[in-house]
Amino acid sequence: MALSPPGPQKTFLNACLKLCRRAAGASSMLPSLVVSALFILLTLVLAHAARRLIDNIIKDPFIRQLLQEFIAAAELCGCCFELIIVADNFGVSTYAVFLFLLTIWWSLNWGDATACPYTHMEDVVKGETDIRTAIIKSFFELSGGMLVFKYVQLLWSLEIAETHRDRAFSDCSTDLQVPVLYGAAIEGVATCLCRLASKTLSDLGPRFSTAIDSFIATSLVVAAFDYSGGYFNPVLATSLKYGCHGNTLIEHVVVYWMGASLGAIASVYLYRHPTVQKLLIGEEKEKEE
Repeated sequence: MALSPPGPQKTFLNACLKLCRRAAGASSMLPSLVVSALFILLTLVLAHAARRLIDNIIKDPFIRQLLQEFIAAAELCGCCFELIIVADNFGVSTYAVFLFLLTIWWSLNWGDATACPYTHMEDVVKGETDIRTAIIKSFFELSGGMLVFKYVQLLWSLEIAETHRDRAFSDCSTDLQVPVLYGAAIEGVATCLCRLASKTLSDLGPRFSTAIDSFIATSLVVAAFDYSGGYFNPVLATSLKYGCHGNTLIEHVVVYWMGASLGAIASVYLYRHPTVQKLLIGEEKEKEE
């Protein structure tokens, strides 16, 4: 995310940081990868607590669902900001291990929340919701994803690890390394494959389906990593890369919003096709339905 000059905010933060560092000792006390893991764990714990609090105090189901989407998107993007640090400093393999485990955690803890706008577009296509509801949910998700950077910026400003040095207020660059239409195609095809896999696993219900789904999604992310970044989620891409050097707003929308969304919508129609059903689910399951 592109940043404006910090001004007085950084002066205040620097004063706080000196106190924090003196209390914590040297900033290199812990290995950098451990610090990243602890920051991700802190984000998970805070989101889990916020989720439980919302469940307990908000009675209206729709309002509760909107707030759960906000929290899920903030949790997703907050963790993935730190995964950028992991990928940049410890390689894509380490990044993939973290992402695999996180995807399993999110699948088990988010409930009905998705933190992803195109899931609501799919519901519109299937006639399970209306456009107004889809837009409102997407707005809350985007808000959570964008606002969480202030939290991430505060953590990075502590510079507890060497890998966080000068990251809080630095500029960023796009992950798109191919022409815009190629990038949109990559995000679209990979998103479609992810959604087809999720739908198939949901219908078949095999043992360890959550882990299998996570493995497939992580593999596709790694495959696309050096081309489009492998976001497969418009909110995630916008939270992490909107305003970064290398792409215009239109290019960003085409690749990460239109590409991924069209891929998800295509998965709805493809999954309904008898040939695809037979290929993915098999004849017996098809007859049962």
